[in-house]
Amino acid sequence: MFYKNARIFASDFQFHTGAFEVVNGVFGAVLPQNVPEDAIDLQGATVIPGLVDVHSHGNSGADFSDGDYEGLKKMAAYYARCGVTSFAPASMTLPYDVLAAAFATAKQLTQETPDGCARLMGIQMEGPYFSYKKRGAQNPDYLKEPDFEGFRKLYEDCGGLVRIVDVAPELPGAAEFVAKAKELCTVSIAHTDSDYDHAKAAIDAGVTHLTHLYNAMPGIHHRNPGVIPAAVENPNVRAEIICDGQHIHPASVRLAFTMFGPERMILVSDSGRCAGLPDGSQFQLGGQDCWLRDGVARLADGTIACSAANLWQCLCNVISWGIPEETAIRAASYNPACAIGADSKIGSIETGKLADFLVCSSDYSSKRVFLGGKEI
Repeated sequence: MFYKNARIFASDFQFHTGAFEVVNGVFGAVLPQNVPEDAIDLQGATVIPGLVDVHSHGNSGADFSDGDYEGLKKMAAYYARCGVTSFAPASMTLPYDVLAAAFATAKQLTQETPDGCARLMGIQMEGPYFSYKKRGAQNPDYLKEPDFEGFRKLYEDCGGLVRIVDVAPELPGAAEFVAKAKELCTVSIAHTDSDYDHAKAAIDAGVTHLTHLYNAMPGIHHRNPGVIPAAVENPNVRAEIICDGQHIHPASVRLAFTMFGPERMILVSDSGRCAGLPDGSQFQLGGQDCWLRDGVARLADGTIACSAANLWQCLCNVISWGIPEETAIRAASYNPACAIGADSKIGSIETGKLADFLVCSSDYSSKRVFLGGKEI
């Protein structure tokens, strides 16, 4: 099936007007010279890759860490409706047996691929190897020092689905953990009170990712630069950022894109089960009570927790905040696909990749979602 007269965000990260083909669920020819007369006319609509969220805990009253398969399917269906065609759900700081149960549901979803559901392309293991001081909304009862053997068992039991594992680099044994874990997946710095030297040591050992930049890590200080400058200095490190309009001021978002550049920024929602629920809802996050009030999720002590946004809303936010359209789309599609090692299958409109795409109005006020070439 051919589509013509489209404004296509192509694999060179630029927009081109032309046509593209979908064959058996994958992209065929993109911007071909010869287009069949009966091609579907998109009348100038904008076509972008399906969005890829590599850090989201839940939505619609469900949370990945519940270990409930029906809840995970509900989450995947919500993502798809929101234009998120692939995702890597994030776990919380919890006991290993609870994490193992959640990871088993992820493995099951990859084997069954229900209709109308976003593709589960991995897991982000957020915790338990974190700093108590910078735990944020993570449950302090389950914090642990880096434990490679424990991590490896979880990794192997779910068939290697963990694509990102998080660690605070100042903890004992963190650099050694990074050096081993990097052979299995992306390793990220998160929930840390690290100074510059410990962060640089972890990056030198193999860290290539920052989890929710700015949040749960020290700010930049001219005499104590900390984690962020250590990451900026290394071109191999990408940074994910929450752009729900609550966690980070738009000026700080613009600063992040200036520091890391379009190749290294990743938009994430960091949504919890409150996403898609009405304001005023009470819910659980990692075994702790949370409340959604005025669009902000907080613990009982006032600590800001997960977000109530989805990645489509985050994308629209950053475009409205002045991030160039092409840069924002790349940060919500191709860059996160790279972070989870899935860029050969998803993340761009390119011959041979899965035909997951959005047909959007020029102002992004509306969209149609296609999974494997089929509209949902």
